[in-house]
Formats: sequence, structure tokens, C-alpha cells
Amino acid sequence: MKGTLAQPQLIHYLPILTTIVSVPFFLALVHRYRTKKRGAHLLWWAAGVCCYGIGTALESTITLFGNSVLLSKLWFIAGALLGGFPLAQGTVYLLMRRKTANILTALTIPIVVAAVICVVMSPVDIGRMQPARPSGDLLEWQWIRSAFGRSINLYSVIFLVGGAVLSAIRFGHYQTTRHRAIGNALIAFGALLPAIGGVLTKVLGMVEALYVGEFVGLCMIWLGYAFCIRRRNGASDDANDLTAVRSVLHTPRVVRANS
Repeated sequence: MKGTLAQPQLIHYLPILTTIVSVPFFLALVHRYRTKKRGAHLLWWAAGVCCYGIGTALESTITLFGNSVLLSKLWFIAGALLGGFPLAQGTVYLLMRRKTANILTALTIPIVVAAVICVVMSPVDIGRMQPARPSGDLLEWQWIRSAFGRSINLYSVIFLVGGAVLSAIRFGHYQTTRHRAIGNALIAFGALLPAIGGVLTKVLGMVEALYVGEFVGLCMIWLGYAFCIRRRNGASDDANDLTAVRSVLHTPRVVRANS
């Protein structure tokens, strides 16, 4: 095992705060789904925030109390594989027709399940496990990261970040939907931050960059979500929420008609 368990600094407690923030965000999404009786996207987003919070909780445990094979594998599943996928799938259900979203779900779920099974079954090299830092380096089946991890993360970036960017551009064309444009821009920015933090962690060994990226990223996503659903002109957007948002994949005039 590499290194020794260092004395934690203040920043190493940041994933705990991220997990705490994820709880009310998760509850807000579940409450909105239950009260509005609509939107499979809300359930997917709730699942995504839940996985996000579990991943940062595991990071806290590893950083503060030490690593283990079980913790590393659980972190890899919750963080590396499921950190963005459910959020991206929620965006798929929000922006696309239900039939298309169902097809994409049917195609991607088996891949995610296969990836999870492979992580569970993979032999490990204890010598590559770091005592206070989460990483998938200990997996002997490193092909999991290239065969599954990269494809799942690429899918997440395309639909979560790409969907938010597309929505921000389309909604930005009209004054009455500018709040949605701002919200989607914040979501896109927030979704990129954990990825940037992960790259810095891998390249420079700065796990603190991952912790900051995850915390700020989740806050930006929640803030963006709040902008997208906020009340406008004294009336709730709930009545035409799905119609208005899905219109970003159709003609801009639909957005105007539903605004």
C-alpha cells in the first residue's frame, strides 16, 4: 500500500459537506416528483444526486479513516460509474420523447450493470491501493476503466452537459425564458467541475481538486435547477414545464408559444 494516512486538513472534510448538501437536494427532487405527479426525469435526477452523495460520503470515509478494498470498489461504482449517468439519463427523459428515452435506457442500463459486476468481480492489487485517497488503480482489470468507465462518462457528458448547453442556447433567445437559459448554463458548468477535478487528481495527484470540484459542481447544479423551476411573473412554471423544456429540441417558436 502506498504512503501513510496523513493528518487530514480542513479541505479533506469538504466531501462531508457535499454529502450534506446532496440530502436536501435529493429530497427536493423527490418532493417535486410526488407533488407534480409527472416527470421520470425527476426520479433519474434524484437517483443521480443520491449516487453523488454516496460517492462523496465514501471519499470522506476513505480520506479520514483509511481505505479498504470494499470502500474503493464502492466508491468506484458510486462515483466513477454512477456519478453522472443518472443525471444524464434524467436529461434524456426531459429533452427527448419518451420512446427515444426508453430505447436509450434499454441500451445503456445493461452496460452499466455489466460494469458494476466487473468491478465487484475484479481481482485487486493491494500494493496499488492508497491509504487515504479513493482511486480505481487497485483494480487488476484496468480494462474496466477504458471499456466501461470512459464510455459511460462520455455518455454522461454528451447528454448532461450537452443537453444543458443546448437548452441554454435555445432558451437564451427569448426574454421570457432567460431564467431557464441561466439555469442550464449553471448546470452545464457545475457538471463539468467534477470531471475537471478528476483530471487534476489523476494527472497531478491533487485529490483536493476533486473535492472542490464536486462540492462547487453540486451547488451549481442545484442553483441551476432552482433557476429553471423558479416562478415567473408571479405564476408557477409547473403547468408547462415539460412542454417548454422539451421544445429546445424542436422549433424555437414552440418555446415562445409556451413561455
